[in-house]
Amino acid sequence: MKLSPRQAEILEFIRDRIEQDGLPPTRSEINAHFGFKSPNAAQSHLRALASKGAIRLDARTARGIVPTADAPAPAPPPGATLELPLIGRVAAGQPLLAVAHQERRVPVDGSLFRPQPHYLLRVQGDSMKDAGILDGDLLAVHRTQTVRDGQIVVARIEDEVTVKRFQRDGARIRLIAENAAYDDLLIEDRGQREFAIEGLGVGVVRRL
Repeated sequence: MKLSPRQAEILEFIRDRIEQDGLPPTRSEINAHFGFKSPNAAQSHLRALASKGAIRLDARTARGIVPTADAPAPAPPPGATLELPLIGRVAAGQPLLAVAHQERRVPVDGSLFRPQPHYLLRVQGDSMKDAGILDGDLLAVHRTQTVRDGQIVVARIEDEVTVKRFQRDGARIRLIAENAAYDDLLIEDRGQREFAIEGLGVGVVRRL
């Protein structure tokens, strides 16, 4: 069974959501995650995956998407080369992994990172320089919403995407800069301010 790069990404997103939430995503959630403009785009990709035997579809429910036992493995073996999308400048209000943000695909050695990354994010600014993350670096990111105190995360606040160190401070979330010239960011009330964890930083690729 051979999937296109986009089909493989959608299949992996479905598996990730099942692993994290216990439920597959809806068609609307797939459209939003990948930045598809057509409301029928997700359904077209799902039908293609179903026709190749990678998933089963149940039309009776919005979440009726089940990966099959014959679907390709979710990740290559350790040491295999990964072709990761490189995310550049992110437009306000658009999903991080929208096609328009993907500059190109970059080959990396999968054995260098754990857990395995799903994409590379081009770092802008020097707010994390004391953690060894410099302006222009490519941050390898594992897509997840589950993070622990002290980990470096990619977070979205309103329309801004930022890389910071995560810390839970009672009912608040503190995003810590690793540069004394920058203030930490406090998320006081998640109901009043749109906030989401986009992923976990698992390493840096630097072009010398």
